[in-house]
Amino acid sequence: MPEHIKKQILAEIALLEHELSHELPAEIRKAVAMGDLSENAEYHMAKQRQHFVDARLAQLNRRMAELSLVNLSNIPKDKVGFGSTVVVFDSTKNEEIVYRLVTSEESDVSKGLISTTSPIGRGLVGKRLGDVATIVTPNGKRELEILKLTTIHDESGEDESPDDAVKERQQGKSK
Repeated sequence: MPEHIKKQILAEIALLEHELSHELPAEIRKAVAMGDLSENAEYHMAKQRQHFVDARLAQLNRRMAELSLVNLSNIPKDKVGFGSTVVVFDSTKNEEIVYRLVTSEESDVSKGLISTTSPIGRGLVGKRLGDVATIVTPNGKRELEILKLTTIHDESGEDESPDDAVKERQQGKSK
């Protein structure tokens, strides 16, 4: 999991936990002190916010658990997957576009960062260099031909196994 995403989620979790354990109980106590709870808008708003914060915390904790299960060694080295940078030719728009497949937290279409769960991301995942992906988007069908593929392994220099790198260094020393 990208470290900055983990930090971002953990920061939001800490903020919400503080609100849930300190700020909201104080608001609820203050509202209860005002009297009749059946017509107390402050009380109802604080309780509503408490339910929202509880739900958001559960959602963030689930997402952290999901992201911790990502095993980069399971991502294919020759197909589009998480972390891949893909240059595609969009025959509908008659232009080349560069996409990088990222988590939903990182996605920003204007920067070419698309989520693996977006329509384009789902259509590209598993495709190889030269494949054509037909993507159904809200604006209609698009055909994207994969012109260039750089996987997360290529970017991190993991093409070779550690044993191959050691062998190359040893061969270089013996020459």
